[in-house]
This record gives sequence, structure tokens and C-alpha cells, in this order.
Amino acid sequence: DLARLCLGASFALQNSHRFLWLKNLELAAVGGSDVHVKMLAAPINPSDINMIQGNYGLLPKLPAVGGNEGVGQVVAVGGSVTGVKPGDWVIPANAGLGTWQTEAVFSEEAVISIPSDLPLQSAATLSVNPCTAYRMLMDFEQLQPGDCVIQNASNSGVGQAVIQIAAALGLRTINVVRDRPDFQKLTDRLKSLGAEHVLTEEELRKPEMKNFFKDMPPPRLALNCVGGKSSTELLRHLAPGGTMVTYGGMAKQPVIASVSQLIFKDLKLRGFWLSQWKKDHSPAQFKELILTLCGLISRGQLTAPACSEVPLQDYQRALEASMQPFVSSKQILTMC
Repeated sequence: DLARLCLGASFALQNSHRFLWLKNLELAAVGGSDVHVKMLAAPINPSDINMIQGNYGLLPKLPAVGGNEGVGQVVAVGGSVTGVKPGDWVIPANAGLGTWQTEAVFSEEAVISIPSDLPLQSAATLSVNPCTAYRMLMDFEQLQPGDCVIQNASNSGVGQAVIQIAAALGLRTINVVRDRPDFQKLTDRLKSLGAEHVLTEEELRKPEMKNFFKDMPPPRLALNCVGGKSSTELLRHLAPGGTMVTYGGMAKQPVIASVSQLIFKDLKLRGFWLSQWKKDHSPAQFKELILTLCGLISRGQLTAPACSEVPLQDYQRALEASMQPFVSSKQILTMC
């Protein structure tokens, strides 16, 4: 079968799902260093939506196939391929691969093999959010067991990964989320993942929070995916000399730090983008990161976020669901 079903974008405008369509394309021949991959599942991440809208740091030439993350199974390999074999599971080595398709031919360097006994949803959501969470926990502060981390957007894919990886490292977490009708249900879920505390944005602003922080070591690391007032609150509770790492801007508002916080508390403001980390590190180092996370998954210390599997043909429903407020379930396109 030489046809592949792709979900692609012709041009980028605000209403993302209106400019995507399914199309049958001819499958390229497998060259000597190529790998024929049958995609199994691919999530819809905020970065995918941003890329379609044209406001992401990495934009493909259009028309393009959407999807930066996913898992597939190798069907065939070229004669000079040595790193993977038919039957192996593989994930993208970099963003922009185009995972929203039933099958494709990639270069060997474009994919990384992973254990095929991982849960499908964990494998499909491995290469973006858990990697971001792990690197932010490891690269900015020398955290020790018992140290505290505070984060907003704690129910996001990255947030859920932060909770679990932090718990595996013996770190304590304060997890901030927007208030919502099912707040208690969300709290129970995040605590089941290892969250020590779950607070709403409004609770974090209350004066009585001073008593709360008397019983907690002041956080040395804050992880910001929101910006605006939410990030200001994270900064307010950081320990002197602490670091806030921004990796997203859901509120579409700037990060504002007071002069006194910078001078008298010596707080550090940093940014993190996984694509830049990959540029600054070797493929072998990224492979090592992936295998570290696979180990956490195998030991039951890292699970996939709450997911809803949607057939590729129903992509419009999945895209619309992924852009709704207060959605705690990640949409995963299945290709079978």
C-alpha cells in the first residue's frame, strides 16, 4: 500500500482546526538510510497548535504534516540502517517530524528507538513533556531530596510529569491550578501522582498563605507556564537566590518581576525550550534522557497524563477538545 493518510496544514490562521485536512499521499521509497514507520499514536500538544497558528519558535515549510510527538513501529529499513530494525518502536528525535499520519518514511537519524513494552500512551507522550519536566528539575538548581518546587499549570502534561519525577527524586511540590468546578477531583488525581499540595491561584494570593509556607521549606525552583499575575505569585514565594523557569505563556501576559525581588532576593529568571536544549546537546545525550525516562515508566514512577484516544479521521473533534478551557485530558490521535 503506497498511500499514507496525513493531517496537514495549508496555511496558519487563528482558527487552527479549520485549516487542517486529511489527505492521501504517496509513500516515498525506502532509501538506504531510511526507515519506514507505521505510526501508532500521536498527541495534540499546545506547541502543535502554536505551530499551526504560526506563533511558535520552529515553523515548517507549508504545506506540512502536523504533529511533533508520537510513537510508531518500524515496518522496514534501508540497507545501511543499523540503529533500528523492523518491529521496533520509535519516537521523533526532533520537533517538526509530522507525526499526524498513518505511516511515513523517515531518515534513521530522525527517530529514536524505545522499548516496545511501554504503555502506548506513555510512549506517545514521551518525547516532549516528560523531557521538559526532567530537564527543568535537573538543570537550573542543585536540588536535594526534601527541597521544594512550586509550579503553575500543574494539571498540564508537563505539570503532571513534574509531579511524578519530583516525587521519584524525593522533592516536595506545591502545585497551583486555576479554580474550576471539579477542583477536588483534580486535586485527588494530582495527589495520586505524588503532589504534596494542590492550591488554586486565588488561594496562593491569600495573606494566610504565610502560615502555610512556615511549614514548608521555601521553594528554590519555580516552573512557570502561565505568565502574568500567576508568575508574579510564584516569584513572591521563591526562596532568596531561587530561580523561576518559564517554559510557556498560557495567559499571553508578560512575566513581571519587581525590582526589590531582583535586588534584595537575587531571584533569577530563566527560560527553557526543549528544541534549544537539543541543539545544545548531542543526539546521544537526548537518547540518554529518553532511556532515563523509560526507566521511570518501567518502574511505575512515571505515567502518561490523562488521555482521550481519538481516531485520526475524527481529528476536528480532538482539536476542538484540546483547545477548550479546563481540559485535563490530552487528546491522542490513533492511527489504526
